[in-house]
Amino acid sequence: MIVLIKILQVILALSILIIIHELGHFFFAKLFKIKVEKFYLFFDVKFALLRFKPKNSETEYGIGWLPLGGYCKIAGMIDESMDMDSMKKPPQPWEFRSRPAWQRLLVMAGGVLFNFIFAILLYIGIMAGWGESYISNDNNRIYVNDLAYEMGFRNGDRILKFDDYVPERFEMLQADLARRTASKATVLRDGDTLDIYIDQNMIGDVLNTPGMFGLAIPFIIDTIPATSPNFASGLQEGDRILSIDGHETEFLQDTRQLLKGYRGQKVLASVQRGKDTVSVGLQVDTAGLLGIYTSLPGVETKRYSIPEAVPAGIKLTFSTIGGYIQDLKLIFTPRTEAYKSVGSFISMGQIFPADWDWYRFINILALLSIMLGVMNLLPIPALDGGHIVFTVYEMASGKKPSDSFLAGAQMVGMILLFGLMILAFGNDIGRLVR
Repeated sequence: MIVLIKILQVILALSILIIIHELGHFFFAKLFKIKVEKFYLFFDVKFALLRFKPKNSETEYGIGWLPLGGYCKIAGMIDESMDMDSMKKPPQPWEFRSRPAWQRLLVMAGGVLFNFIFAILLYIGIMAGWGESYISNDNNRIYVNDLAYEMGFRNGDRILKFDDYVPERFEMLQADLARRTASKATVLRDGDTLDIYIDQNMIGDVLNTPGMFGLAIPFIIDTIPATSPNFASGLQEGDRILSIDGHETEFLQDTRQLLKGYRGQKVLASVQRGKDTVSVGLQVDTAGLLGIYTSLPGVETKRYSIPEAVPAGIKLTFSTIGGYIQDLKLIFTPRTEAYKSVGSFISMGQIFPADWDWYRFINILALLSIMLGVMNLLPIPALDGGHIVFTVYEMASGKKPSDSFLAGAQMVGMILLFGLMILAFGNDIGRLVR
């Protein structure tokens, strides 16, 4: 059932994003009275699952069977259809190639523009409906995995800076470290400030190893439910468990493996209560748990009115665009090995929740819309960015590239894209095998 829910979310998200992107091209083509021959969700190689042409319409609409994208076939344009026969005919006034360069530029940029506008609208809706929730980096400490430990971080460190950058959000620490290719981290450890120098050859590992910086949760009692085996133990709200049977338990995470060794047994805990330290006998259940809820570091939530949500949504969109551009820079920097983090639909499916959650779905949809927009700006001939580069060159030089050059460039671009797809699927399959 979980797999089915994830697949449905991926298909819905892809369908929405493809339609929005192609609608951008369609809108500007229609605005400038350029003929649009086809508008398809997914590719209709050899055949289509659905096709129809409304009466008095020049455009055929449909759904293809190959879910690797979609397309808007614009008359007189060299695109992924590689329809060179129509290009051999004399140009017609309603064709793309007959329009001035600035109109062609807007047609090509329309998809990216609509992706960014869509993300802005989604983020405005999130800000107005749910607000902005995050865990502040102030006064919160990290619980490290093996990679973070190898790099020099320790449980209980509080990260103050990456080089000169002061991180604000705890959940973004690992992304901040990778995106900024930080050479130094300044941390607070046991009351002292110290610097950890980052091996740049490990940035690739940072990108490919999730969970470097967990939130270190102090073992402070919040509530004990009546069903807990320790309901009558004498523990009180605000008590902090310092150790269990002599084993230090500064953080909740320290107890997970420890308590498994005491399943069904009684343990003696050292508990800090105000200025005093007391001993309390506790019962460990058969699952290796105490049945106690701990106090969690606060999640901060900013609420926005609709007028306030508009600038907040725009700001978040451009901040996310900037972050994703930094990610792309890492991918094209071979020494970071960030290319190993490139993923396909398999990776996309993993980021969606196991249960249907509209808040998370819309958040992911906004992020994917930005990713699709930025990716399409890459100056690869088969992408919008390649067409935009050629058009800008024409506007600057007054020389229009020949159709044969554009066709060759389109073919090279498609080969590069297929290579990127192979890399993405290869990475995902490798991760599944590992």
